[in-house]
Amino acid sequence: MPKLSTAIVLASASLVAGHGYVSSIVANGKNYTGYIVDRYPYMSDPPQSVGWATTATDLGFEDGTEYQAPNIICHRNGVNAALSAPVTAGSTIDLQWTPWPESHHGPVITYLAACDGDCSTVDKEKLEFFKIEEKGLIDGSVVPGKWAADELIAAGHRWSVKIPSTIAAGNYVMRHEIIALHSSGQLNGAQNYPQCFNLQVTGGGSDIPAGNLGQSLYKNTDAGILFNIYTTLSSYPIPGPALYS
Repeated sequence: MPKLSTAIVLASASLVAGHGYVSSIVANGKNYTGYIVDRYPYMSDPPQSVGWATTATDLGFEDGTEYQAPNIICHRNGVNAALSAPVTAGSTIDLQWTPWPESHHGPVITYLAACDGDCSTVDKEKLEFFKIEEKGLIDGSVVPGKWAADELIAAGHRWSVKIPSTIAAGNYVMRHEIIALHSSGQLNGAQNYPQCFNLQVTGGGSDIPAGNLGQSLYKNTDAGILFNIYTTLSSYPIPGPALYS
């Protein structure tokens, strides 16, 4: 078998390293470390975290072949976080991504799901997610368009999400993701990067929004999943259920 050139090896490594994840969140003014995917899996006793563990050590993605499988919920082999970050309903959470590749244009979407108990032991396949935030195409006049992911990069790879002031206090899993569309013109070409965190919401109202199981959020033929970004665009149908309001 021929040896790979140094250039090819380095290029391959950079492609892998380019895919990001959320390394920390700020809630109620306090910083919480997430699950450090490129470090914690290799530790015999990694620190407890508010971020769900995953075996996606290649910093990879889930695609349409996983949309009806558990991996799409909280990424590959997602395991409950041990800790929860307290956050006041109506306040904003900041999510810090590691460097995101400029070529990976697409929407940024965030969901919540009530745990009805302890999020550290909840069955992820029974979580029902309601969408609290979404942003997709910003300007489609120049191919391949300006997208929410581009805004995230421009903000120092940070994204802010407001927790609805109307939801009931309690324990929630926040599912936050970027869907990269650079290859979504072909079936199963869209790349989902879901990130999950445990939250303890205080204050709030009385709403307990209906949600959808993680395995029913998307189909691989949805209009916003099977989508060609390499053309002039006037709109983009953000995938998933309707936005909670």
